[in-house]
Amino acid sequence: MAETDPVPARPAFRETFRSLRVRNFRLFIFGMLVSGVGSWIGFVAAPLLVLQLTHSGVMLGLDAALGTLPVLVFGAWGGLIADRFDNRLAQIWTQVAYCVLTLVLWSLVVTGIVEVWMVFVISFLLGVAFAVDMPVRQSFYLEMVGPEDLTNAMSLNTATFTGARIIGPVVAGVLIGVWGIAPAFLVDAVSYLAVVAALVAMRTSELHKRERVPRARGQVREGLRYVAKTRTLRVPMLLMAVVFVAGYNFSVLLPLLATDTFGGTAATFGRMLALFGVGSLTGALVMAGRTSRADVPRMAWLALVVGVLSILLAVAPVLPAAWALLPFLGAAYIAFPVAGNSTLQLTAADEMRGRVMSIYTVVFIGSTPIGGPIAGWVGEHLGPRVGLAGGGAIAMLAAAVALLALRRTPAASIQ
Repeated sequence: MAETDPVPARPAFRETFRSLRVRNFRLFIFGMLVSGVGSWIGFVAAPLLVLQLTHSGVMLGLDAALGTLPVLVFGAWGGLIADRFDNRLAQIWTQVAYCVLTLVLWSLVVTGIVEVWMVFVISFLLGVAFAVDMPVRQSFYLEMVGPEDLTNAMSLNTATFTGARIIGPVVAGVLIGVWGIAPAFLVDAVSYLAVVAALVAMRTSELHKRERVPRARGQVREGLRYVAKTRTLRVPMLLMAVVFVAGYNFSVLLPLLATDTFGGTAATFGRMLALFGVGSLTGALVMAGRTSRADVPRMAWLALVVGVLSILLAVAPVLPAAWALLPFLGAAYIAFPVAGNSTLQLTAADEMRGRVMSIYTVVFIGSTPIGGPIAGWVGEHLGPRVGLAGGGAIAMLAAAVALLALRRTPAASIQ
């Protein structure tokens, strides 16, 4: 066999960040970085505010549930909004809504008149904005960078958000420790303006415009029926539903673990989230380097890892042991939904992909209204260790059932 000159490899760094060559995407990703840091500051402050007002894990779980309930109720329609309206303008409106609602929360806290029911109302309204923003934002990547760089752009966005998870909680711990909870909400509110500025500054002539889907009857029901009758979509969707409901309640259980179990403060919770974020960033970058393929077995193994690590965190005897486990749990936490997202997108028919992904969003985000209150009750009455261990055990059981089902199914019917 004749020798040939090796093909020069493309610089890895340049390939990893190639979608940043697009000006509109550079603007967007910078805005999302600023907003992401602000959002994580808010994510630390919000549960601490609820605990400060109520000293109740149940109320903490209820607040988390109200924030995601709109996704469960309206999420399937969010995808239709993304298909029918200008995605850039729709995002400007959702970011403004985030900003205004968070400013209202800041004003309630800084004046000292805040009550828990007010927090609940604002959490629900933020969830309504999120139910629209999530599918609109997912659809907008294609308009910014085109099909060739779509996967790269989405991977960079995931890395940006998980990177913000590292910075935001640390800043929040210092901010809340020195000045209290109120300034954290003000910083969160102002950070949304970075995304608004980026969207306004974009060159619309450089966007990859797409035709809007005409309105028709029964489009949401059609998507639901398609997933229900397609086994290669139904199996991974059911696996994710169980794992998300039972094992993805860290926003409820980690603050209880930090404050009640280990007797820590806001700074302790902030460090926990930061370590969790380090793992999530690593997991996102590792998954970005993986070959894109529909892989249900990989999903099942990742669910098993999430379950095992959750149980290990539950039995961690001291705080340093919990800190050591959190990066690994964060990596598995992000890798599992990334694998699920890829599997669904590569399995679904082109004409049904948007609706399939809107159902995925409902399963992913909308599971919190179910799992959050349960985890909050368990965390308050039985302890966060029991909540983590129970969720981990259910995730392991679901993974084992999925792996057994896959062993009885020809590989060709799953891939």
